[in-house]
Amino acid sequence: MSDNKVELDAEQVSPSSSAPSPPPVVSVIIPVCNEAATLAKVIRQAFLVHKHTEVIVIENGSTDGSKEIAERAGARVFSFPHRLGHDVGRSLGAKEAKGDILLFVDADFIIPAKEMIPLIQAVEQGVDVALNKYNGNTSNKEIHRVVLAKYALNAILSRADLQGNSMTSIPHAISRRALQTIGAENLAIPPLAQTIAIQSGLRIRAPHYIEVGNRNRVRTHATPGDPVGDLILGDHLEAIGWLIQATDARAHLLDKTRKREKLR
Repeated sequence: MSDNKVELDAEQVSPSSSAPSPPPVVSVIIPVCNEAATLAKVIRQAFLVHKHTEVIVIENGSTDGSKEIAERAGARVFSFPHRLGHDVGRSLGAKEAKGDILLFVDADFIIPAKEMIPLIQAVEQGVDVALNKYNGNTSNKEIHRVVLAKYALNAILSRADLQGNSMTSIPHAISRRALQTIGAENLAIPPLAQTIAIQSGLRIRAPHYIEVGNRNRVRTHATPGDPVGDLILGDHLEAIGWLIQATDARAHLLDKTRKREKLR
């Protein structure tokens, strides 16, 4: 259902820097499309999350010099001529990551390293998926449908304790074990990745709150409606579809007091 699934040949990836470096503990993965205004500062903070860190930039479709900025800032840059979307960029970056811990951030706003370090520490202490303890805006009378979808999926997965915490939100960090269990390709559909992680028994926690709602840059689009919301809802439906295929029609949830046999 998600339109962020793409097939890319290896020769399309052109690393801009291949200088040898010590093995990283943390790989920070940053998808980038025209983020020249903030990119250098985002990369600078990324390098500060751990003393052994590599920064991987998946530059796709930029026309503002983002690629060159990332190169000058010391990132490993993989460049694509067309826009791929953030989720596909994270998936591609995960395939290139060398660290035991993968941290996913965006390039359009700056999060200080000290706010992201607790996610790294949680994985170091045994957590496989460390989510941002950010639930979205639930104070309005009408809650956004994407926020509701996150709550609903966690409830279906018997993890209502996670509330609206989701791999759809950044930043979040995962272990190498989580990457191998989930599969890098499935990171392109964050709700599916989260579903696989939970069903596989990985340890998932939301150890730290990082405010991203007020930091995220407001973008204006000529496209009417809410195409991003449509995409994210589709991703949640795809995750539920996978869950039903992996379990049963009720995803192993009890039917409780219904006496369906009386209708036969």
